[in-house]
Amino acid sequence: KQTKSLGQWVNQQRKLYKNNTLSSNRIQQLNSIGFIWDLCDHSCQNEERDHVWNIRLGELCEFQRLHEHTNVPSDNRIIFSIDL
Repeated sequence: KQTKSLGQWVNQQRKLYKNNTLSSNRIQQLNSIGFIWDLCDHSCQNEERDHVWNIRLGELCEFQRLHEHTNVPSDNRIIFSIDL
């Protein structure tokens, strides 16, 4: 049994894509939701930054819905983890 956070899973998908080992079906599914394959640092366009910001806002809203507060611990791996 392996536990991965959502962030770890997302990074793994990017690595598989970069190494050409992610199936075309999975690429298509991720593309259909606007997945960003190449995160850039300070050179990101505003649209990409907004996309990432909106994702984080959605995660925060879900956290608030589940826990009835927004005091998210700095290490939230347990909160947003998936058991595999």
